[in-house]
Amino acid sequence: MSALPRVAGRDTRSKPQHSLRTGDQTTRDQTSAIRDPANMVTKTYKRSRNGCYTCRLRRKKCDETHPSCVACTSHGVSCEYRKPSWWISTQARTLQKDRIKQKVRENKKTQSEVALQEYMEHALPSARPREVPASKPQTPPMEPTVCAIYDPSTTYLPTPTTAALMPTSFGFDAGIGSSAYIPDTAFVPDTTTLQDPSVFWFDPTATPLIPTPTSLSELSTSSAAMTTTTTTTTTTAMTTPALQVDEWYQGFTLPRAQNALSLGAFEFPDRPLSFYLEGTMASNDRERSLLYHFVDNVLRLVFPILDLHKQGPSRARQILHSLETNKSYYHGCLSVAAIHLRTVKKQRGERVKRDIMNHRYAAISDLNKALYADHSHDTILDATLAQIFFHCFVGSPEVDALPDIEWYEHFEAVTHLVNKLGVMEATPFSPPPFSMSLSSWIDIFGATMRGKSPQFANSYRNKHINGISSGLRELMGCEDRIMYLISEIACLDSLKEEGRINDYTICHHVSALTAQLDHAEQTVVNPTPENPMSATGIIVGDILTKNMTAIFRAAARIYLNSLMPGFHPEQQNITDLVETVTGLLQYIPSGPFGFDRSLVWPFLITGAFSTPTSNFRIVLEQRIAALGDCSDFGNLGRMYSVLEETWKLSDETTEPVYAEPTADLLFAPSSSSTFGFDPNVAMSSPSMLVGTTQRVKKQPFHWRDVMRVREWHYLLL
Repeated sequence: MSALPRVAGRDTRSKPQHSLRTGDQTTRDQTSAIRDPANMVTKTYKRSRNGCYTCRLRRKKCDETHPSCVACTSHGVSCEYRKPSWWISTQARTLQKDRIKQKVRENKKTQSEVALQEYMEHALPSARPREVPASKPQTPPMEPTVCAIYDPSTTYLPTPTTAALMPTSFGFDAGIGSSAYIPDTAFVPDTTTLQDPSVFWFDPTATPLIPTPTSLSELSTSSAAMTTTTTTTTTTAMTTPALQVDEWYQGFTLPRAQNALSLGAFEFPDRPLSFYLEGTMASNDRERSLLYHFVDNVLRLVFPILDLHKQGPSRARQILHSLETNKSYYHGCLSVAAIHLRTVKKQRGERVKRDIMNHRYAAISDLNKALYADHSHDTILDATLAQIFFHCFVGSPEVDALPDIEWYEHFEAVTHLVNKLGVMEATPFSPPPFSMSLSSWIDIFGATMRGKSPQFANSYRNKHINGISSGLRELMGCEDRIMYLISEIACLDSLKEEGRINDYTICHHVSALTAQLDHAEQTVVNPTPENPMSATGIIVGDILTKNMTAIFRAAARIYLNSLMPGFHPEQQNITDLVETVTGLLQYIPSGPFGFDRSLVWPFLITGAFSTPTSNFRIVLEQRIAALGDCSDFGNLGRMYSVLEETWKLSDETTEPVYAEPTADLLFAPSSSSTFGFDPNVAMSSPSMLVGTTQRVKKQPFHWRDVMRVREWHYLLL
């Protein structure tokens, strides 16, 4: 009886061991079966090491198509089958990966804009731009030259022309003169204009002080009331009390959060831009009021030329998207809004100062965190450009006691980021990035402010030779090739300031650049200035930019001639150029809704080298007065302060000087003696033997010296 339990127990203990051995054998059999090539499942794609290095870096599948795989071709990036230089180190791979991401992002953005343009051409016939055959070049192909920098035969820079227009609210009369651009009546757009989503972008008539009708019938009935109130609201259209949210935005409703920046969100062209903001962007009412003030008032001052072109809506979406996703950009814009309120509303209290400094420090802090993290370089670039650019259009000419970083110190970071991202790389078959256009604008005019060469002068030179646009014409009103020539003049100015070239070389380069400017003027199809106001009361962007380019070109000639040895503003060619600018100004609308803020640099150059009797000073004073309170802040006010100081020091061409009889006058070098008393000199000039008062001619005081003495670190765009 006792043996039976022992046998049963022995059998019970042996069964788990047998099952364990069986499990191990099964596992080994399965592993060997998986490793057996005959039992492996055939994959439907290749994952070999023969794919391109770009797909390996992106960790994407590569079809190994030569010479370029399908993935790289579709995204517009370079396909590398040979081991590239950036494959050596991890840091170089990370940098190249960021560049590829940026290019892929730009390519997708370009495709979306092309799709949007096709939609607008089919759905909105009134918004179609003027058709230009893409297959036909605008100019003959460029011939290779030995000296491509100053060759007069350099090809005309093709810049895209657009016809997306915007209603305006000022009258124009070429027979009255330069001061005739005053707000007259509010233009009532027709039905097709109201259906065009491209006209919503900063319409001057859509001020928050006037109720915005939502239908054409309401607009027609309210046009009379708007006409009578236009003259009283023009000077206050940009000074809306942003701090009283309840009174200012009585009709404000939160936009649809699921798609606030899509095309469908721009279905109300008469709404202020703040209507399209996310309701959750601001953390409190104070920030919300500053945010609304920025998008509805400050942005109107910044891009008046961009509003006339098709890039306006897309740039608006970019700005709103940056405000939503880029915290440094967001705080920088709120700081700018507080500065604008402090200047326009004369708010000198501690609350506005706190707003300025708190958001300024928050923006810099977020920038530093992003720099230390070393990622999202494109957002860092956008935020840094905002720190430079938006400050140019707000603030008083007086030096602000609040601590801040100078614009050229910010631009050092911009230069580093642009080089890292490859933003300045020539892309002839894709629209230029917005950051590249802003960087070029700041770089070229900033170089003239400091007497230095532009940081990306070589890039502008190559683009000029190859006829590649940087988007400057649509952004600030001057054709790209004229801006490239101003960059060359700034390089010559820098060489002269540093004493690295002699007078003969200066004259040679001035002559070559003059030939370039002559060639640029001769290639204009219709060089005669025209009235930019159409018969229907809207501004034609192509005509306006043509007139503005002529002003920039004349100012560039003045700037170039000022580098000549023995230059003086009273020379006949300089006075003629100043009068040319004066005559062209009658074709540029003035007043609060005009375009004088886009001509700050030509005003500075022309005014600094004008004579006291020049008509330019009278015309400029009239146009400044027509702006009203809007002329007291931003770059226009700073520019006029520089001119007033320059005129004060340079206008009096002679001053009395009392000459004392000294040994230096009596002992003068002569042909007969190296150093000694010359009786002929003493007898021919008896006044030297006694004290006398003489009139000595003064040299003109340079505007850059005025800024240096007054410690004005302005960026006058």
